[in-house]
Amino acid sequence: MRSLGLMCGAGPLPARMAAEARRQGWRVVAFAFPGAADLSGVADTIVPARLEALVPVVETLAREKVAGVVFSGKFWMGDLLAARTPDGVHAAIAARAGALVDGNLTEAIVATLAGLGIDLLDQRPFLGDWLGGARTWTARAPSDAEWGDIRRGFAVARLVADASVGQTVVVKRGAVGAVEAIDGTTETIRRGTALSGPGAVVVKAVARAHDFRFDTPAIGPDTLEAAAAGGATTVAVEAGRVLILEPEVTIRRADAAGMALVAADADD
Repeated sequence: MRSLGLMCGAGPLPARMAAEARRQGWRVVAFAFPGAADLSGVADTIVPARLEALVPVVETLAREKVAGVVFSGKFWMGDLLAARTPDGVHAAIAARAGALVDGNLTEAIVATLAGLGIDLLDQRPFLGDWLGGARTWTARAPSDAEWGDIRRGFAVARLVADASVGQTVVVKRGAVGAVEAIDGTTETIRRGTALSGPGAVVVKAVARAHDFRFDTPAIGPDTLEAAAAGGATTVAVEAGRVLILEPEVTIRRADAAGMALVAADADD
């Protein structure tokens, strides 16, 4: 049986991906970083891990004869920047990466794993039906005016995503209220809806060259809560490239707020 190393951050995704990997016949070795949820019952082995202490992670990967590694869940850039006493593996990855942007980190991690004979795998085969095609998820579909803001949002979100700045924008009547940076999706929504006022549209898209081995962009219940609290009326994500976490809960929250939630093609 092949062994899969699952690098687990915060949120519900690691448990989902571990269960899907086991369904596909993998033996799952889960590395539980701070914030990771309980993985008992979905992983064969659970290993506590920290970003500043990666030597034990590398030693376990070798000992467990791991063939592939998948990242899962939320890892915060601030945790990488705040590591005051990194061990040798962390320091080597940081030195190889240089600027801490996703592309550089991916290349550094890929090179480190390749030195161990391990592949860094695309996350999407382990996501199941949480990653879907173009559709309207909610009872309400966007109005014509909201579709105009969705198209405007995709155009802007693609620009900033291609520049490795962020993936989410808030738009109202064509005016951009906020663009995501290091603060993340939820904080961007709060900023944008505060500036734009009720009726804003939230859009999340992905860089054309996005590497899904390192990250699959996502929205979830917290995203919809923030959007509803700020008076947004629509949330739109790029179909097949942004996943919906806990879709039943997320859709229910959107419907309760009278919001439209859609997945659409960013190039339309």
